[in-house]
Amino acid sequence: MVLFRNSPGILAIALVAILPLTACKREAKLPAESATTAAPAQTIPLDIWTEFSGQRALDNVRAQVEFGPRPAGSPELARARAQIVVTLQACGWNTEAQEFTAPTPNGPIPMVNIIGRFPLERGNKAGSSTQKIIVASHYDTKFFRTIAFLGANDGASSTGALLELARVLALDPNLAAKVELVFFDGEEAIQQFTETDGLYGSRYYSTQLRETGRAAQFKCGLVWDMIGDKDLTITLPQDSPKELTMAILASAEKLQCKKAFRIFDRPILDDHVPLNQIARIPSLDVIDFEYPPWHTADDTLDKLSAASLQIIGSVTLHYLKQNF
Repeated sequence: MVLFRNSPGILAIALVAILPLTACKREAKLPAESATTAAPAQTIPLDIWTEFSGQRALDNVRAQVEFGPRPAGSPELARARAQIVVTLQACGWNTEAQEFTAPTPNGPIPMVNIIGRFPLERGNKAGSSTQKIIVASHYDTKFFRTIAFLGANDGASSTGALLELARVLALDPNLAAKVELVFFDGEEAIQQFTETDGLYGSRYYSTQLRETGRAAQFKCGLVWDMIGDKDLTITLPQDSPKELTMAILASAEKLQCKKAFRIFDRPILDDHVPLNQIARIPSLDVIDFEYPPWHTADDTLDKLSAASLQIIGSVTLHYLKQNF
């Protein structure tokens, strides 16, 4: 992501044997001797936002970071992608690999967005018409020739937290079915952010939503980016959709963590922009742009905290439960 300057316009998973980091449990297994016995009814947490674990999210972040730098098109990103898919599926989510080839300043690069949709009945294929809100993260990291950029906050923090969100949402299937989880590839510019370099995954995804007519079913979108800083200050972009902004702030106030949120003094160029401009879905960038290690070798795991991830996960779940 970059500060929004003068750009008015603006997107075969090789599965590896990785155990999912997040244990997921939706229903009890039927005893073998009594196939006709009904499974126990699932208890849906009343205050589902209390189920989000910042520590689980941080464990997911650590696993992403351990793959090393993860720029678009790299083997490391393919391994990170495989882990995302395995973890989502273990929580009951159906996954779609949205493959495309992005024309970049360095030539064509194959990229893959990961889309998660939740079936109302376990074992069934999730439809694509029940979703009302998009919650997204990018999972790639910026490529640097001179440093090993691990992107603990810029890429991994939002990705790890989104996997924990998937686990918690699975506890409430009706709510989960209204959410489309998206992990964007190619958010980072290959060379320098321009109208055509950067935001590759979100531009492609938004274009597909528009061209298939699916954009009309969504009420709004939330994009998470750089949400793990120990000194958390969420800088909501100045041009954010007002109604969505006020609703998120209301949830933050209800959970007594509004002090971690403020309105930034200018727009920001990030994955919410294609959702807003191409798909015409009111979308909010939940980002901490006041992060000194941004795009440096110092963006490492020790700069993050489970408490910060906890705030973002809980506020988002509170907003989802109150509005969908």
